[in-house]
Amino acid sequence: MTMSAVEPITTEGKQARSKAAAPAATGFTGYAVFQLALALGAPLGRAAFGGAHAYLSPGLRIVSAIAVLIWLLAALVVLRRGGYRVLLISASASRAGTRALTGLLTLGTLINLASPSGWEHFLQAPLAAILATLCLLVARSRP
Repeated sequence: MTMSAVEPITTEGKQARSKAAAPAATGFTGYAVFQLALALGAPLGRAAFGGAHAYLSPGLRIVSAIAVLIWLLAALVVLRRGGYRVLLISASASRAGTRALTGLLTLGTLINLASPSGWEHFLQAPLAAILATLCLLVARSRP
């Protein structure tokens, strides 16, 4: 039997401890794909960074490239806290990380609501609120 880097921890056929972890990780992966598209020059800038420009400046493209890594790390953190075996993340890091993600996504929701960009206001804010809620559920779950 081989062990992958990310797999659910199961005992006698039971599901992973938190049903909210997989959709949260999927949302973070979606954010990573969006940021990757921005970093590669896609004209999606109206939905990010205040929505001032369709195409991001080289500096903001670098920020988007870094964000790809951060969102993928967030996916691993929430999966680990949700009961999946993630070899790169410790239990204590996932506990603190999931709490931090809950707070940061809540703040992100408020920032997106205050943005002049319609995309951030009507798309990014609700997505951040949903991810914050999912992270809260995962953070409050028993290990």
